Amino acid sequence: MEMSMRRKLVRLKHIHQAHGFMVPRGLHHDTLLLSHFLHLCFSLGFSAYAFSIVALVSKFKFISKCKSHSHTPTTTIYLYNTMISLLLPTPSHAISLFNQIPHAGLRPDSYSFPFVLNAVVRLSSLPLGAQIHCQTIATGLHSHLNVVAALVRMYSSCGCVFSARKLFDGVKFRDVSLWNAMVAGYAKAGDADSAQNVFEHMPLRQRNVISWTAVIAGYAQMKRPKEAIHIFVRMQLANVEPDEIALLAVLSACANLGALRFGVWLHNYIQKRGFSGLITLQNALIDMYAKSGKIRKALDLFEIVKVKNVVTWTTMISGLALHGLGREAIQMFSRMESALVKPNDVTFMAILSACSHAGLVETGSWYFNIMASTYGIQPKIEHYGCMIDLLGRAGYLREALELVRRMPFEANAAIWGSLLASSKIHGDANLGDHALQLLIKLEPHNSGNYALLSNIYAAQGRWTESGMVRKVMRDTGVKKMSGWSFTEVNDTVHQFIAGDKSHSEFCRIHDILLTIYEQLDQAGNLQEESNGLLKFGE
Repeated sequence: MEMSMRRKLVRLKHIHQAHGFMVPRGLHHDTLLLSHFLHLCFSLGFSAYAFSIVALVSKFKFISKCKSHSHTPTTTIYLYNTMISLLLPTPSHAISLFNQIPHAGLRPDSYSFPFVLNAVVRLSSLPLGAQIHCQTIATGLHSHLNVVAALVRMYSSCGCVFSARKLFDGVKFRDVSLWNAMVAGYAKAGDADSAQNVFEHMPLRQRNVISWTAVIAGYAQMKRPKEAIHIFVRMQLANVEPDEIALLAVLSACANLGALRFGVWLHNYIQKRGFSGLITLQNALIDMYAKSGKIRKALDLFEIVKVKNVVTWTTMISGLALHGLGREAIQMFSRMESALVKPNDVTFMAILSACSHAGLVETGSWYFNIMASTYGIQPKIEHYGCMIDLLGRAGYLREALELVRRMPFEANAAIWGSLLASSKIHGDANLGDHALQLLIKLEPHNSGNYALLSNIYAAQGRWTESGMVRKVMRDTGVKKMSGWSFTEVNDTVHQFIAGDKSHSEFCRIHDILLTIYEQLDQAGNLQEESNGLLKFGE
């Protein structure tokens, strides 16, 4: 602690010396040089000193303006913009400094507004963003492309995509940043189809890696992996080099779809393009292999990674849990602690899930209890959900229900759904009925909940109650949701649904299945004849 303080004092002394060298030589009037000096102050942790410099410069130039009308303090706005950009990690401070610009006798320019709107995005404050929009109109900068793009990003991020699109449509000449802002705005709002629609209307020469990545990420986030992979393939055909973010998005899509062959191709692509050193991509590859059923390959890749961060360890623990390897996941957590890597809340969700799949009730309870006491991580509703699922799966239904009542959160659909599933495993129709009544309020159109309770009654021979649940389902207009099946053939993922005839190769698939069925039938008859001969021979 003392050593750290001593180093900070030495650095402050060097800052003073550098500033003292600049002032006598008039170098502090060089806006670009002073901007670099402010960056240095911030990077070394002396933001207060940087503030004092800007205040002095502004005061000096404001006085100069009052004495001589020929002098205009235009250079000072550059310093304010620099300071606002440096303060973005603390957005409220950035906005406060922006509000001081008029008091220094200055006017915001086309750079000031995008910087302060970035701060608004971090705060997600739509009213504040609307106020700054009014200021852009008052200063006549509301039609400047940089400002319009920043306003589109702000409105989209604050959940007002309609206003963003209205601004976008009001501009006749659009540059690439404005197109990308609108595409990304729809993608972040979860409207991937509209994002692609804007993208398709974008001039080909203006599409860059950001444009493609926004659409890919939008589909990946909406759990539409097939479309995400399709756009990535188009990106490759257009000879656009993907960046780290694009590769992360498409790897996520591969993991969700289980598209192993395409994932392996991506792994080779990442190695050939020199991206192997990026820890984010290594983590994504581990996740992809684990979710695609190749847990051994995921482990091999995990061991190769030299510098593992908390995401690396957590991803591997989650992968082991997904494969039902609860004890191995716990051993991995112990290795993580030995490596002095501090777990986060996601790590504990992974370890609790691992305990749930392995039926390790006592171990899971111990980890749940040490979260706050040992690591200072307060359990969230997701952790309570994991613990309730653990107790329910193991047959401790009363304890699970008691934990629901004691937790400091209102139980959501995931928790009641977990209890409904547990009641089916252990044949507790009363708990199932109670869980369903609450689920109907939270998820009135989820057919799976009704089906679960109906099956519970049927398993106990309570056919009248089972039929009543089905009748309620019909009367309320709840339709059974169809389940999709996915298969990967020759690097292409195909999806199927029961009774669906829309696939282009439906006739061929049907003929092959019929041939297989006939062969199985013949094999079955042969087996029966063989068994008969053996019996006759005895």
